[in-house]
Amino acid sequence: MITIWPQYLDKNLTLKEGRKISKENAVKDPSLNDIERALKRLGLKYSIQKEVSYPGKWYDKSGRILVEWENTKLELLNEVSLKIKEIRK
Repeated sequence: MITIWPQYLDKNLTLKEGRKISKENAVKDPSLNDIERALKRLGLKYSIQKEVSYPGKWYDKSGRILVEWENTKLELLNEVSLKIKEIRK
């Protein structure tokens, strides 16, 4: 299982603030719903945890998604981000 926090994909954040992928691939203000839609289109199994906080922002319950994925976390994050961009067009 791989954890995806919305912060990992957020173009507005720096790497120190939690972004895990390049700004070029990142999206603005990704929500749990955006990530969920992308995962559905990719045909991946996942579970959502809405009432948890990203450790760097313990005061903000942004939620996270646990995904069943065989490859690397970075590959998953890039796939999800690109799918969100495709959906938003």
